[in-house]
Amino acid sequence: MSEKNGVIYILTNPSFPEYVKIGYADDIDKRLKQLNRSECIPFAFRVYATYEVSSRLSDLKIHSIIDKLNPNLRSVESFNGKQRVREFYAMSPEDAYSILEAIAEINNCSDKLKLVRPNEAEQQDEETAKDIDTESAERSSNFSFSKCQIPIGAKIEFCDNPSITAIVVDDRYVEYNGEIMSMTALAKLLTGIKYSIAGPRFFKYKGEFLNDIRHRLGV
Repeated sequence: MSEKNGVIYILTNPSFPEYVKIGYADDIDKRLKQLNRSECIPFAFRVYATYEVSSRLSDLKIHSIIDKLNPNLRSVESFNGKQRVREFYAMSPEDAYSILEAIAEINNCSDKLKLVRPNEAEQQDEETAKDIDTESAERSSNFSFSKCQIPIGAKIEFCDNPSITAIVVDDRYVEYNGEIMSMTALAKLLTGIKYSIAGPRFFKYKGEFLNDIRHRLGV
């Protein structure tokens, strides 16, 4: 009876786009289900590429090659006094794929290598993760009206209804209906959103989103 071939896989996850997971699975679908059972990760793992092999040790050989090329790429940590070495590598999926591609070509097995195109839902998850990452970065740095060349007394418009406006009263605050507040507080008031958001993403000045102005000016 012939042994069933497994695959070396490259997995990606929008939750940590700077890493890829490289490992072996007899059944890639079962492996995905195992990984995606956890509720601790915002987004699911997805297959970027697979390389069909006949040996379960093949992924260890790949790990060895990558570690020799650059030992700093592997995710290694100490926990409770013990070192934990993971299957995660700080590299792009394209770079990981190029390694498998070179190995496949050397072994004349390019037909065993498959690049998996993301479906529509996976593409949407990736865009959502990027938006969350961008918004998180924007929240971590205070918006400055003066740096964005928006003067005190200027009117900013709510993105969903241009007739709703607020007046800039200083470098960080606006006046709305006689009340002084931050743009984040005003955005939450107008949208009804309860979770943390970046206020500048919800307002425009002269037809341009405030966060776009900040990016354009590099401030």
